[in-house]
Amino acid sequence: MTTSMSKYMFYFCFRQIIVVTQMKTKTNNNQKSIVKRALLLSKAPVLIALVLTPIRFSLELAGLPEGAIFIIGLLWLTLGFAIYWGIKLYKEKNAYLILLLSLAIFSPISRLPVAVLWWIDTKWNIGTHYSLYFDNFGQAAFQQMVYGSLIQLIPGFLIGAITIIIMRHRKTVTKTMNTIDNG
Repeated sequence: MTTSMSKYMFYFCFRQIIVVTQMKTKTNNNQKSIVKRALLLSKAPVLIALVLTPIRFSLELAGLPEGAIFIIGLLWLTLGFAIYWGIKLYKEKNAYLILLLSLAIFSPISRLPVAVLWWIDTKWNIGTHYSLYFDNFGQAAFQQMVYGSLIQLIPGFLIGAITIIIMRHRKTVTKTMNTIDNG
């Protein structure tokens, strides 16, 4: 092998290593940006949920009937935010993944106050609906963090995904109509 040929091979190998490294960095940055986007989207809903559950608990303590305060719940909040996120995300490449990650972050954290309120309710025998279903804190926390989260995550993802589909279809129809009108 000649010297110029070995220089070329060295340059070629070095260039390939740089390209592969850049591709890995780009993939890692893309994954980080997806997680960061999901965290940013879920920040305000988490704060709202952390305030909403104690408000609902207080309204129940005040004697409002369950039917009147049913609408102030985490499932309805989740569905509303899923629609909002679908509208915000429909233009993005990884919209469904960001939606799912946002829900996966939001759902278990929003359920923490429910488990804490179960403990308060059972400790002082207050008698709200929070104390009706579980025998101990571990059971309440597990049920809220796993089962309760799935109750939010599954319909939330379906509603958010449908919203993304509708928004993308609407965008396509609008472009088609503009092309027909201008043609």
